[in-house]
Amino acid sequence: MARTRHPTPLSNQHLEQIAALFKVLGEPMRLRILQTVCKQPLCVGDIVRAAGSTQANVSKHLSLMGTAGVLHRERNGQRVFYSVREPLVLKLCETVRAHWIS
Repeated sequence: MARTRHPTPLSNQHLEQIAALFKVLGEPMRLRILQTVCKQPLCVGDIVRAAGSTQANVSKHLSLMGTAGVLHRERNGQRVFYSVREPLVLKLCETVRAHWIS
């Protein structure tokens, strides 16, 4: 009889990090922002137009996502560009998207 292999449980620290990531991803505007920057880095103005929101609202979410380590922020002259920092986020988004579209 074959035994089922149980994965090693995650530490409390890892579980806290995972919960924090899902908390960041649990807001529709943040998912909309991720959707706009997943293919290429974009500046704030482009993200605002694509997300269909105000600059103040988008900036608030960009700041939170940057602090959480989800987005990378890079200044180029007077413009600031945002891109996805955490590859796991892209995998999660693609998995969810594939589920809902298929």
